[in-house]
Amino acid sequence: VQLQAFGGGLVQAGGSLRLSCVASGITFSIYAMGWYRQAPGKQRELVASISSGGRTTYSDSVKGRFTISRDNGKNSVYLQMNSLKPEDTAVYYCNADRTYGVSWPWGQGTLVTVSS
Repeated sequence: VQLQAFGGGLVQAGGSLRLSCVASGITFSIYAMGWYRQAPGKQRELVASISSGGRTTYSDSVKGRFTISRDNGKNSVYLQMNSLKPEDTAVYYCNADRTYGVSWPWGQGTLVTVSS
């Protein structure tokens, strides 16, 4: 399995970014996928997930600001991030939603930096 996330960058507070992740080596459409983030000095956390059927869930910290989506034809999952805050600064990764008992090696994440 290979997971490659991209689309991060430096943005001012209140701005937006759209992250993308492409997966290879799996039957992408059957898996629930998640976006995770790890801020400096903190544990990695799941912030958004989308089931194989398209049902979405969000952590309280991003609910109403972030939107996860997927395109099974492109083996891709996306994270639209709006109204960004400095506390959203982290390295963002995609992976299987591990709450379903599936996990793969972490791929390269993408750094999001939100300035105040």
